[in-house]
Amino acid sequence: MPRSSTRLTFAVLATGAGVFSMLQSLIAPALPTVQHALHTSQSTATWVMTAYLLSASVFTPILGRVGDLAGKKRTLVGVLLAVLAGCLLAALAPNIGVLILARVVQGVGGALFPLSFGIIRDEFAPARVPGSISNLSAVIAAGGGVGMVAAGPIVSALDYRWLFWIPVGIVAAATLIAVRYVPESPDRAQGKVSWLGAVLLSGWLVALLLPLSQAGVWGWGSARVIGLFALAVALFALWLRTEARSRTPLIDLRIMRLPAVWTTNLAALLFGAGMYAIWSFLPGFVQTPSTAGYGFGASVTTSGLLMLPMLLAMFVSGVLSGRLEPRVGAKALLTAGAALGAFALGFLALWHDEQWQIALVAGVFGLGIGLAFASMANLIVGSVPAGQTGAATGMNANIRTIGGSIGAAVTGVLVTGRLQPSGLPYGSGYTHGFTLLAVLCLAAALAALLVPVRRAAAPLPDPAAPQVPTAAPTPVR
Repeated sequence: MPRSSTRLTFAVLATGAGVFSMLQSLIAPALPTVQHALHTSQSTATWVMTAYLLSASVFTPILGRVGDLAGKKRTLVGVLLAVLAGCLLAALAPNIGVLILARVVQGVGGALFPLSFGIIRDEFAPARVPGSISNLSAVIAAGGGVGMVAAGPIVSALDYRWLFWIPVGIVAAATLIAVRYVPESPDRAQGKVSWLGAVLLSGWLVALLLPLSQAGVWGWGSARVIGLFALAVALFALWLRTEARSRTPLIDLRIMRLPAVWTTNLAALLFGAGMYAIWSFLPGFVQTPSTAGYGFGASVTTSGLLMLPMLLAMFVSGVLSGRLEPRVGAKALLTAGAALGAFALGFLALWHDEQWQIALVAGVFGLGIGLAFASMANLIVGSVPAGQTGAATGMNANIRTIGGSIGAAVTGVLVTGRLQPSGLPYGSGYTHGFTLLAVLCLAAALAALLVPVRRAAAPLPDPAAPQVPTAAPTPVR
């Protein structure tokens, strides 16, 4: 394929990243069905989500860096094959243990995000990079919405296993096209993977995210939760020291300290807290029987339809951001996206008695997600050397996930801290949770204001290849 022909390349990248994003949310509404079908407990069934989260958090930055070093196409194909194997194993899983293992394998697909951004930067004309990244970000954001909307109808019409059979066919086709048509990127970083850095990074991420996701079951004051948090702090400190001393670090800490990078990552942490928490708790809110004093007793399918405005708005605003970015700048779009999220959640905390209010909130929040996703990716890609694209965008995605885990955990405490005699949360718990998430999104907007309008100097070169000059990326607006 001629290097100038990029439409098919983009289609493959969008398909792979979109499917992975969809798998993040597709199974969540079907967890009660999975629990019943595989004869397991609710606490065990939650590991279907937890295993996926932990696996993706580990593999996203590591394989992003592997792609920078070994070749992005080669790594992309390997990751697509892993997602394909994970979906096939999940579709055939005879018990909950095999399904959890399958979700670990699927989590490898988290690396599709940084690999895709890196391939776009390497293969597309510079003028097309921001718009293409915005379009891909729109697909990634919308993929999560598709999962929430489609899960109910698929399970009702077919079976929960079709939540994995359908991606099997899609990913298989994308893999074949990638092998045949996606070119190998000519730009590679020099050096090797710091496996000690990879092990330490994996260790502190798991030690941090595992208690955040399981504290509701284990108890916040339990020895396991406190011990894992302490271990996360120790491993994080050791990882920082190791990376700072390494000649070929997995994550170049100098890159992480660039003003446009650390401010964008701070906004990602705060906005991710609001975004993932609302994805987790809003469907449960609308499915609560009205006898609880709130909620609508909606089915899984109906709750998915109430989230449909979010899906449509995410895609539209993500695509539009590519047109707006050259005019207003990625910083302004990130600030606007976080502010829209804060407005939507603040509205939800005050007014949530009618279904149209839920749909309105979903739509406004979706606009914010689309703008924020696209602008974060463009800010990171435009601020780091080409040889650090995969690692830097992978860490940005990870930081967003960490924020989501923190937001979901804290919101869970507020929602379930006091229960009615029926076992359902009080409405005030949701109100307090939505208020907190609004504050977090507002803080994300304030953090976005700290992003520098334009860098004063070109980013640092790849430390593993100081003798190779790196072209300065397009300045961040």
